Amino acid sequence: MVYDASRKREIEIIVKKISDSGRKIALPDESLDIVKLSGIDVPSQVLVKSPGEAVKKSAEIGFPLVMKIASAEAIHKSEAGGVVLGIQSVQEVEEQYSKITSDFKGEIPDAKISGVLLQKQIPDAAHLIVGGLHDEQFGPVVMFGMGGVLVELFKDVSFRIAPVTELESLEMIREIKAYPALSGYRGSKALDIEQIAKSIIIISDLITNISTIKEVELSPLLAYEKNVMAVDAKVILR
Repeated sequence: MVYDASRKREIEIIVKKISDSGRKIALPDESLDIVKLSGIDVPSQVLVKSPGEAVKKSAEIGFPLVMKIASAEAIHKSEAGGVVLGIQSVQEVEEQYSKITSDFKGEIPDAKISGVLLQKQIPDAAHLIVGGLHDEQFGPVVMFGMGGVLVELFKDVSFRIAPVTELESLEMIREIKAYPALSGYRGSKALDIEQIAKSIIIISDLITNISTIKEVELSPLLAYEKNVMAVDAKVILR
């Protein structure tokens, strides 16, 4: 595995907490904590449960901020009014906390809201998707492609049986049609292919070695010239 035994134990503790709560779907902070422990960078974040706590913690994280609803029912948070970008002040934090919870309840009235995730907003970059799941026929598999609406429109993705080697992860990256855009097309700067490949390996190892995890998805994984960062993640238990 890419991560050591102590990190694996920490991941298993989070997974047990999710399972003990009677849930199969991890909350946003739990998913990103698992991703971070696995070895992929994530933005600074904290789960808050009241407007007052949000105001206090926002000052610690710094602006601009993103707010994301924390609910097991929030699979597509943006479409349900569960994401607010570009929050620039403490006053906005207080206002948007009430608005995001109200808007989300309006879209999904029966949803249980566990709080709101405050996340440091980082510069935008190329949106990628990396995922892993336990397939009934093939066992653990890993997937890579362009993220956002591109993955839905063009299905430009590659797959491998997990676990994958470094060579296989690089092959997966080169197989997608959009690879030239990642490697430096017409004078544009190449993205960090090495770190993208490492992220594929990490998710491959995670889905292979943590048997209680059924599915994990990083969408988007933001790719820069140097490094990558997961700003959203989904983890589903078996």
